Amino acid sequence: MGKKVKKEAEPPPKDVFDPLLIESKTPETVVLMLSSPETEVLTKACDALYKFASKGDENKVTLLGLGALEHLYKLISHEDPIVRRNAIMVFGIMASNHNVKKLLRELDVTNPLISQLAPEEDVVIHEFATLCLAHMAVECTTKVKIFEQGGLEPLIRLLGSPDPDVQKNSLECIYLLVQDFQNRAAVSELNVIPPLLELLESEYPVIQLLALQTLEVITKDRETRIILGEKNGLDCLLKILETNELSDLHIKTLAVLGNCLEDVHTLQLIQQTGGLKKLLSLLGVSTVPDIQKNAAKAITKAACDSEIRKILNEEEVEKCLLNLLKTGHDEVKVAASQAISAMCKNVESKCALGLQGIPQLVQLLSSDNEEVKEAAVTALASLTEASHSNASAVAEAEGIEPLVNTLSAQRDGAIANAVTALTNLALQESSRVSIQSHGIMSALVEPLHSTNSQVQSKAAFAVAAFGCDAVARTELRNAGGLGPLVELLHSKNEEVRRNACWAVTVCASDEPTAVELCRLGALDILEEINLSIKRKNKFSEAALEKLLDNNLSQKYSRLGYLSSSNIITDGFYDCGQIKPGAKFLSLEELSMQELTDRRAIIFINAKPQEDLAVEKAQDSPPPISKIGSKEKARKGKGKTEEEKAKEVTDITSQDQEEINLENSLWLPPSDIILMDYINDASKTILPLTTTREQVVALAQFVADRMGGSIERDKLHDFSWELHISEIEFELKCNIVPIGKIKKGTFYHRALLFKVIADRIGIGCSLVRGKYNRAWNEVKLVDDFPKGIAGLLLPPQEYIVDLMFEPGFLIRQGSAKADQYKRI
Repeated sequence: MGKKVKKEAEPPPKDVFDPLLIESKTPETVVLMLSSPETEVLTKACDALYKFASKGDENKVTLLGLGALEHLYKLISHEDPIVRRNAIMVFGIMASNHNVKKLLRELDVTNPLISQLAPEEDVVIHEFATLCLAHMAVECTTKVKIFEQGGLEPLIRLLGSPDPDVQKNSLECIYLLVQDFQNRAAVSELNVIPPLLELLESEYPVIQLLALQTLEVITKDRETRIILGEKNGLDCLLKILETNELSDLHIKTLAVLGNCLEDVHTLQLIQQTGGLKKLLSLLGVSTVPDIQKNAAKAITKAACDSEIRKILNEEEVEKCLLNLLKTGHDEVKVAASQAISAMCKNVESKCALGLQGIPQLVQLLSSDNEEVKEAAVTALASLTEASHSNASAVAEAEGIEPLVNTLSAQRDGAIANAVTALTNLALQESSRVSIQSHGIMSALVEPLHSTNSQVQSKAAFAVAAFGCDAVARTELRNAGGLGPLVELLHSKNEEVRRNACWAVTVCASDEPTAVELCRLGALDILEEINLSIKRKNKFSEAALEKLLDNNLSQKYSRLGYLSSSNIITDGFYDCGQIKPGAKFLSLEELSMQELTDRRAIIFINAKPQEDLAVEKAQDSPPPISKIGSKEKARKGKGKTEEEKAKEVTDITSQDQEEINLENSLWLPPSDIILMDYINDASKTILPLTTTREQVVALAQFVADRMGGSIERDKLHDFSWELHISEIEFELKCNIVPIGKIKKGTFYHRALLFKVIADRIGIGCSLVRGKYNRAWNEVKLVDDFPKGIAGLLLPPQEYIVDLMFEPGFLIRQGSAKADQYKRI
C-alpha cells in the first residue's frame, strides 16, 4: 500500500476581504455607513440610528444636521425588506421633530411611504410608515398630497390590522386628514364607518377616543350621519353612554350624537327606536358637569331647525334644560340658558320654559359671573319676545330691576339683550310704567355711548319704545341722552341709523326736546342723510319732518312750507330762507344783532308782556324769594340793632339781585295789534256759515290791514320796503312784530293770513315762493252741480289772492295760479 499524503488547505482568493467587526461610538460614522452597498451594514446602521434617535429630540436634530435623512430616503425603497423596515423605523421616530418634518416634505416622502402600506408588507413597516404619515399630516400641504396620492384607502384598510399600534397610527392620520372637508367626503365613500364602529369596542381607550373624535368630525356631513344610522352606529353610541365604565368616553360620544341631532332624518330614527328618550333620561340623571354642558350645547345646535325643535318638544326636552339651570356649575347654566334661547323659537317650548324657567333666569341676573348673566338675559329676551304671558311672568318675578341693572354689565351681549327684554316688557302699559320708575332713560345713556353697533341699535330702539311718555323724554333730556342719540345718526350701520332716526322721531314729540335735538345738530345731520340715496329711508324723513313740525320757524326757514296741520303759535318768526349749511339762530340771538339793511325778521306774538315774563321766569332758575327774605327779617326780632341793620342790608341786596335778574331776562316784544286782529276776526269771520265765506272774508280782512288791494301794473309803486325799514329804525331792531306792518307784500300777508286762520280754525297752508312771494293754499268742496244732489265731491285746492283781488280763489294748477306765484 502506498503511503497517504496529507492534503493541505487551499488559501482564500486574493480578492475576498475577511469579515470585519466594526464598533462605532459616533453618529457621524454610522451615517457614513448608510452609503455602504452591503445589506448587513445598512441593516445594523439603521438599527443603531433608530436607537440613537429614540433617546431624545436633540439626537434627531443631530442626525438631521449630519444628512442622515437624505441617505435614509434612498433606503425606504430598498429591495431588502429588513433594510427597508429599519429605514422606515428611523423615519417614523424622527418625524415628530418640526425641522425633520420640513425636510421630509421637501424630499416628498409621502408617496414612497404610502406604497409601503400594501397588505403584504411587514406589520412593523405598517406601524412606522403610518406613524410618520400621522406626524406629517398635521400640515395642510401634506394632507393634500396624501389625498392626491391615494393614501386614504390603505389607511382605512389598516384600521382592521391586528396590531393596535397600526390601528392607532392609521386612525390618528385619518383624524387629521378629515379636518379637510374634501377628505371627509372621500372617507365616507370608502366605507370608513364600519371599521370605526368596530374600534369603539377596542380594549385600548386611546383608540376608542380617537375613533369617537374621528366620528365627531365626519358626522358634520349629512351623508355620513345617514350612513351611521344605517350601520346601527347610534345604538353603539347609546350603549357607551349606558356603560358607566366608559365614562371617560361619554363627552365625545355626546359630541357625535349632538351632530346626529342636527339632522331631522337621523333624529327621527333615534326617536323611533326610543333612543332620544333614553338619551334625555341619561342626561337627567348625570351629575358630570362636562356631560351636562355638552348635552345642552348639542341641543342648542340641533334646535336651529324647526322640525328638530318640534321633535325635541315632543320628547319634553324642556324639563331636562330646566333641571340643568339648577346645577351649581356656571358653565352648565350658561349652556342650558343658551339652549333655552334656541328652543324659544318653538311656541309650545316657549310657554313650557317660561312657566318655570323665568324665575330661575331672573335669579341668574344677579350672578357675579358675567357669562352667566349674559346667557340668562339672552334667554329672557327670547322668552319675552311676542309673549304677553312670559313678559308678565318676568314682571311678577321682580325681574325689572335686575334687568335695568344689567344695562351696566361688562359684556355687550348682556347689555343688548337686557335692552331687548325691557323693550319686550314695555309693550304692556303696567310694565312700561314700572320700568320707567326704575330710571330706564338714565340707564340707557351709557348704552347709547357704546361702540358696539348691536348695543347702539337696541338702545336707540328702546329710546323709541319708552320715549312716547313725556316724563321719560324729560328724563332722557336731563340725563344727557340726546347727545349720544344724535351722534348715532352718523353711524355707518344701517340698522343703528334707522333706529336712531326712529328714536328722534318719537323724542321730537314735544317742543323742548325737539329744540334741544336741533341745538345738538340733529336737523343738519338728517338733512344730510336725506340728500343721500343710499342712507335715506322712511325713518330719516319722518324724523326730519317731526323735528321741524315742533320747530315751525326752522321748518319754514328751511323748507319754505307749512301745512294746515302746522299751527303757528306765539314765538314764531320768519327770518327768510336759510342758506344750506348756515346756522339757524334763535330769536334771542337775532335780537342781539346790530340793526342792518337785511331782510326784517317778522315776529308773531299775541301774548301779553306779563304772561311772557311769567313763562320766562318759570324757565329760568328761581331767584331768591322775597317771602323768604321777609321771613328772615321776621325771625331777626330780638337781635341787636347792629345785627338787624346787617340783615336789612342783606335783604336789600338780595332784592336788588332779584330785580337785576328779572331785568336781565330777554323778553320778546308783545304785539297788541295782532291781538286785536285775532279778536276782531273771531267776532266777524268765525260766525260765517261756510268755510268758503270765512276764507274770502279773512283774505279781505288781511288785505285791508296790509295796505289794501294793489293793481298789478302798479305793484312796483307799492313801497313796502321803505315802510318796513322805518319800523326797524323806530324799534332799533331787526325784529318786527307783524301787527306793526301796515304796508305788506305777498309774504307778509300770507303769514298774517296763516296766523289768524290757525287761531280761528280755518285750515290752510303757507308756501314760500321766489322774489318775496308767498301764498296760502286752502281746500274747499265746490258747490253741487245743478240737478245733482247728494253727490260727495272731493275737495279742490285753491290759492287765496291777498294782493290784487283779495278774497278771489284761484284754482290750483291753473294758468292764473302760476301767474300769481310768478308775478
